Amino acid sequence: MPHLPDVVLWSVPAFVLLTVVEMVSFRLHPDEDAEGYEAKDAATSVGMGLGSLVFDALWKIPIVAIYAAVYELTPLRIPVLWWTLPLMLLAQDFFYYWSHRGHHVIRVLWACHVVHHSSKKFNLTTALRQPWTTWTVWPFYLPMIALGVHPAAIAFTSGANLVYQFWVHTERVGKLPRPVEFLFNTPSHHRVHHASQGGYLDRNFGGILIVWDRVFGSFVAETERPVYGLTKNINTFNPLRVATHEYAAIARDVRAAGSWRDRAGHVFRGPGWRPAAAAAKSGTAAAAQSEVAAAAQGEARPAVEEPAT
Repeated sequence: MPHLPDVVLWSVPAFVLLTVVEMVSFRLHPDEDAEGYEAKDAATSVGMGLGSLVFDALWKIPIVAIYAAVYELTPLRIPVLWWTLPLMLLAQDFFYYWSHRGHHVIRVLWACHVVHHSSKKFNLTTALRQPWTTWTVWPFYLPMIALGVHPAAIAFTSGANLVYQFWVHTERVGKLPRPVEFLFNTPSHHRVHHASQGGYLDRNFGGILIVWDRVFGSFVAETERPVYGLTKNINTFNPLRVATHEYAAIARDVRAAGSWRDRAGHVFRGPGWRPAAAAAKSGTAAAAQSEVAAAAQGEARPAVEEPAT
């Protein structure tokens, strides 16, 4: 197994330099249509990124053990050569797509990934807002291990994917030439992914390539200006709350559920799922509020005098 560099570590100086350049660009050329920077938000994103390095090191211990065990059990071996490494990058990007998509549609996985979407800003520091509970990611890459890809090669390709995605977290880059936009994940595509309005939700999951989204029906082009953040924002800069708020919400919902079926639904269904009874009650309450509001508007209107005859 040849030595493969830690591409994330080697890229840190570039991360810092590009972030400073973007900050300066907003100072010199403000853009009213861009979210720009906020000191507390940027500090939280950087803090989440630093924290993820610590927690990832802890999670890697059991994950590497599992990967090593599977690698030893499989009779297959794929050597790391000049022509196999691009294929490994392609395979990793494919499984990343499904990991990313799964982390949007299964709530217990979303509890990990929601951290990355919790900022109402969209700039290069947002790329650093990484979760502290990445123990939910490793199962998606087991097929590569079973096919004979060395765990170190998985680490390298995952790092390369992460480094690529740093630059797509910006509003300072518009749409790129059509061939690039067609094949690759770009800032335009990723702005859609981070948006919270309905037509943009759960779209554009690609890491390096956007073609997976085009093939599997999850692609949406950027048209209207995105509104960043969550559909229900948490409004906190506390890193611990950012990292754990969805797990706490799941625990509250599970505790309040009336059956094991509903408890399982709160954990394994989509982030917006509610039991049928609760959804019906919520719909009834919303309808009642609408009727009250309509009645209040009617009472507030001045009476129309009948024309004299």
